[in-house]
Amino acid sequence: MRQMVFRSIKFLTAVFSLMWLGACGTSNTTEADAHDESAHQEEAHEHGHEEEGGMGKVHLSAMKVRSLDIRIDTIPYRALSDVVFANGQLQVPPQYEATVTAVLGGNITSIKVMEGDRVRKGQILAYLAHPDLVQLQSDYAKAFNQLQYLEKEYERQKRLYEEEVGSGQRFQEVAAQYEALRAEVKSYEAQLKQLGLNVSRIQKADFYQQVPIVSPINGYIEKVWVQIGQFVAPTTAMFAIVNTDKLHADLMVFEKDVALVKEGQMVSFRVESAGGEPLRARIFAVGKQFEQNPKALHVHAEILDKRDYLIPGMYINGRIEVAQQAVRALPEEAIVDENGVPYIFVAEQTQEDGQEAWVFEPVEIRTGDRYDGWVEVKLLEPLSPGTLVAWSGAYYLVSEMQKGELEHSH
Repeated sequence: MRQMVFRSIKFLTAVFSLMWLGACGTSNTTEADAHDESAHQEEAHEHGHEEEGGMGKVHLSAMKVRSLDIRIDTIPYRALSDVVFANGQLQVPPQYEATVTAVLGGNITSIKVMEGDRVRKGQILAYLAHPDLVQLQSDYAKAFNQLQYLEKEYERQKRLYEEEVGSGQRFQEVAAQYEALRAEVKSYEAQLKQLGLNVSRIQKADFYQQVPIVSPINGYIEKVWVQIGQFVAPTTAMFAIVNTDKLHADLMVFEKDVALVKEGQMVSFRVESAGGEPLRARIFAVGKQFEQNPKALHVHAEILDKRDYLIPGMYINGRIEVAQQAVRALPEEAIVDENGVPYIFVAEQTQEDGQEAWVFEPVEIRTGDRYDGWVEVKLLEPLSPGTLVAWSGAYYLVSEMQKGELEHSH
């Protein structure tokens, strides 16, 4: 009997001992876990990162936000355009281009300009000389002097005829000679004026030895095709001049898009060879006849953003703004793509350690139309009125978030 009681006491003692050891172990484990969690939270806060519901947050001081130039505001509505894509060239109207030729054949004696020079209408470009030039002036001076004498004889015969003193036949003969010679003198004068010569000077036998070649328009010298000593015929092209003040974008719009394009619409275009910023233009004329290969229509747009590097013949890629609608949109630098998913960052102002700070939290979105550096933002869930978001710095914020997650994993 005693042995049975003794065995029961030993059994109960062993059970109570095991229960006591288990409780102590559980208590130690809980305390260790709590300590580790506290250390993790402290480390996460130190690196500006925390986890809530699986979404990372980034903490930045107000000074850091200012130094990174992160703009913060509500999501605005912005008019983004539906566009028609078109390619083309920079052109000038025909009346603003000129090919200079010589009215009179001759040899080039001097050239006063070079390619790229700006010239004004009437400015001398070159001089040429030829024996025919002196002969033309001599013939004109002789005819002019004869006309002076014949004009006086005409007036005398006319007076005698009217007083019925002179012969009518004689008056008619003198009148015919006078009109013929006057027409000849006018012809000489027209030729000399085309050459840019002063007829009053030639009437005094003060002859020109060379002819000035002048610019017919304002513009720039695009080409010089002659050299000193060269003989040029009246049909020889000597200079090409272009006035780039009226440079415009000549775009080709395909048949399927013609109905969408109208005068007054805005165009954004880039010069293929120059790259850089997009330039703006406004459509002022839409062609009325199709080109057959490819079947497209010419659309002419006035350039609003003039640049010195723009010259005729440059190839351009354009986007014609054919319709506009106001949508929620943010600058491209406000949106970051992570594993094919676009995000923006909601911003909330707070206080940390007595200092002004910001907390940024990523929000998944969908994107829509893009235009001129702006992207349509489609929210998956509505934001509260007045919610602030980061307008820039999205890539930096996601980098900080990932860095915090990496440090937390260690």
